Amino acid sequence: MLVSTTTSHTMHGDETSDRFIRLSPTEVAVGIPLTHGTRCASRRNVPRHDTSTGQARATMEKIVGEALRAGPVVVSFSGGRDSSAVLAVAAHVAARDGLPQPVPLTLLYPGLRDADESDWQRAVLEHLGLTDRLVTVSVTDQERLLGEPARRSLARHGLVWPAAAHADVVLASVTAGTQVLSGEGGDEVLGARRITPWTVARGDGGPRGRRHLRELLHTVTGAALPLGPIAGHNPSISPPPWLRGASRVAFRRHVAGQSRTPWRYDDATLTMSMRRVPHVLAHNLQVLADESGIRWHHPLQDPRFVRALAYDGGAWGFRGRTDTMRFLFADLLPDRVLARRSKASFNGSRFGAAERDFASGWDGSGVDDRLVDTAALRQHWLSPRPGGVTGLLLHQAWLAQRTGPR
Repeated sequence: MLVSTTTSHTMHGDETSDRFIRLSPTEVAVGIPLTHGTRCASRRNVPRHDTSTGQARATMEKIVGEALRAGPVVVSFSGGRDSSAVLAVAAHVAARDGLPQPVPLTLLYPGLRDADESDWQRAVLEHLGLTDRLVTVSVTDQERLLGEPARRSLARHGLVWPAAAHADVVLASVTAGTQVLSGEGGDEVLGARRITPWTVARGDGGPRGRRHLRELLHTVTGAALPLGPIAGHNPSISPPPWLRGASRVAFRRHVAGQSRTPWRYDDATLTMSMRRVPHVLAHNLQVLADESGIRWHHPLQDPRFVRALAYDGGAWGFRGRTDTMRFLFADLLPDRVLARRSKASFNGSRFGAAERDFASGWDGSGVDDRLVDTAALRQHWLSPRPGGVTGLLLHQAWLAQRTGPR
């Protein structure tokens, strides 16, 4: 059986694993691992392989094939472009190599319109011929940031990024020995680069080309700012209102650093793989999965795939996200899926009555008020659509209230 009949795990008191990568106080305030400085990887380290579909596609097939050979495979399938691409490659490799087909696992969110992907899911599954293998899990309050699964995990592990990992319904729904494939990292890895407007403009004449040239000038004047004091006080980079002091400066430097990448597409792509976000994400998710004997695979974030994509893109890269998707997966998915621009939102499944009740009665303790404006943070938590980036601060405040003063 791939699908578990229970969503609970055995807990052993309040023991905390030291295997996690913990975030600094400033990173907790900002809500993500910060990239300190900008290092550039060398494209000379990317080996060349002659393939009919491109090195990146061949590399992704290899990565997915490793998971298919290691055991039963479940694909965390939302219906978005990234998880659809991973599922399509897995189905293709399984059919080609005579391996068991992957099982798409889809989460349903009754009453949450922003998370409804049913039409897209149906279109992809029918195209791939996998409608009879779909497993669905109905999500009500299992993913709440202060729901029972999250509180149990927090009590055991303490503060862990990403906050949503404490209540991962996919992990709770599969059995030991399962290989889980995700589409994590697609927005970053497959998205535009600093050079993209120029790549488009050099092939487009007329008004469209002039518009892209204006975008190019913006990247020159905006993204090339130095990472010193100017970046920390750049008024065009607006931090969230709950950040203060060093966390505001760190946020601005991080945003400036994200855009201050090499001009060449290949160098920028390789440099992206050196950032802390994908590394910390993959590491911490796997530490949690190890408890259940489950193995995560994130093909789009795998360094081998990133290096291969850098090679395929060369200096100029692709003409945007859709062009990259078509280059990689045009033979596997309908073009309307590859060119899709809409995106589901799952924040509504994280914040509910319990989270709002906690925020209403919170006295501001447990959070470093040198880094966080607690009144602004509480106001955000009580707003109609609080952002998931504040989940770590919510957990920090809850843990402090649970343990009390020391």
